[in-house]
Amino acid sequence: QVQLEESGGGLVQAGDSLRLSCVASGGTFTNYNMGWFRQAPGKEREFVSFVNYGGGSRYYASSVKDRFTISRDNAKNMMYLQMNSLKPEDTAVYYCAAARRNSGTSYTYATTYDYWGPGTQVTVSA
Repeated sequence: QVQLEESGGGLVQAGDSLRLSCVASGGTFTNYNMGWFRQAPGKEREFVSFVNYGGGSRYYASSVKDRFTISRDNAKNMMYLQMNSLKPEDTAVYYCAAARRNSGTSYTYATTYDYWGPGTQVTVSA
C-alpha cells in the first residue's frame, strides 16, 4: 500500500510560480510511474503531467507544456511539479498519483493510477 501526500499549493498571482511536492511512503517508489492531475470546481479531473519510474520519460498536457516541469527524486521518494507563468485557469486542486509499472493503460487516464494523494489547492488570481 502506497501513501501519497502533496504539498506546496497556495494563492498566487498570474505570472507567478509554485513548486508542488509529492512524498511517497509504504512501497518501493521505483515500482511506480507517477502522475499529476488537477480538478477545478465543476470540472472533471484532468491529466497534467507524467513521469516514468526512472524519470527518463516525461509527458505533459498541451495546456501546461512549456510552463510546467515534472521531476522525481527516487532516492528521496519524492516527485515535483514546477509550475511557472501560472494562469487563472490553472486554479484547481492538484493530485499526485502512482501507477504500477506494468500498467498497460494510458498514463493520461485517471483509472490507470492505483494510489492518490488527498490533493493540494492552487489558486491563481488575475
